[in-house]
Amino acid sequence: MHKITIVGAGRVGESTAQIVAKEELCRELLLLDVEPGVPQGVALDIQQSASLLRFDTRVRGDTDPASMRGSDLVIITAGFPRKPGMSRSDVLNVNLEIIDGIVDNVLRYAEDAMIMMVTNPVDVLTWRVYRRTGWPRRRVFGQSGALDTARMTAFIAMETGYSVKDISSLVLGGHGDAMVPLPRFTDISGINIEHFLGRKKIEEIAARTRQGGGEILALKQHSSAYDSPAAAIAAMVDAIGHDRRRILPCVAILDGEYDQRDIAMGVPAVLDENGLVEIVELKLDAGERDMFEQSANMVRRDIDNLT
Repeated sequence: MHKITIVGAGRVGESTAQIVAKEELCRELLLLDVEPGVPQGVALDIQQSASLLRFDTRVRGDTDPASMRGSDLVIITAGFPRKPGMSRSDVLNVNLEIIDGIVDNVLRYAEDAMIMMVTNPVDVLTWRVYRRTGWPRRRVFGQSGALDTARMTAFIAMETGYSVKDISSLVLGGHGDAMVPLPRFTDISGINIEHFLGRKKIEEIAARTRQGGGEILALKQHSSAYDSPAAAIAAMVDAIGHDRRRILPCVAILDGEYDQRDIAMGVPAVLDENGLVEIVELKLDAGERDMFEQSANMVRRDIDNLT
């Protein structure tokens, strides 16, 4: 991609910009924020690391929404962050107004871009962006499944002691307490996780995965996670920018897949230069279907509160 805009120069936006610039995932990277001086300062700081980290990406910051013109991808990280004890749904109302304003600016200045939603509650806000833009669903998607899966993978590596490079996990559903970790689709070098861990331990890892972001927030108190979310965003950007056709768990608009319609949920999806071009529909067993349905009901409840 030639140009990527990251809206929100907070911790997630800054960490994402660092990785995107270092990996040279675009030629021009814009950090956009409403706070005067903040995006410019963050951009300059990153740009000054270019000779040391050996990248040619041009990074700049701005407060003028018109500066996003020519963007191939707009990544939205702006919004009110969770505080200890808050759920992702608790920040819905305050973030809704912020996101609506950002989307209106995208429609005005970057009408040919794709949008990746990161702000929580990401499932509901991805659906909102899809409905507000009227764009094809391939151009509107969210990041959470890649992050949730990475967290589950990390916990398995921490528990077993095996290389994280050999572990493949999968988490579906909404990005919240009802997300659906799938041990049946989780393995170490092709060997199902149940060969290495007992059912009780696997259930403990699944529960910890559901609370992965909350655990970090409770420990840090004054900041939620940002390094792992940024890495997940960068993985998706890499798949799109390099036309890799990678299968990654993403928040996608469902239109009949998994027996769901007019909703955004985390599912395995194919990412290439055209965006989210295909949804991989797995054959879930009865228990997995029930958990997915429960997760969908929670997302749909928040969506219904918007309409």
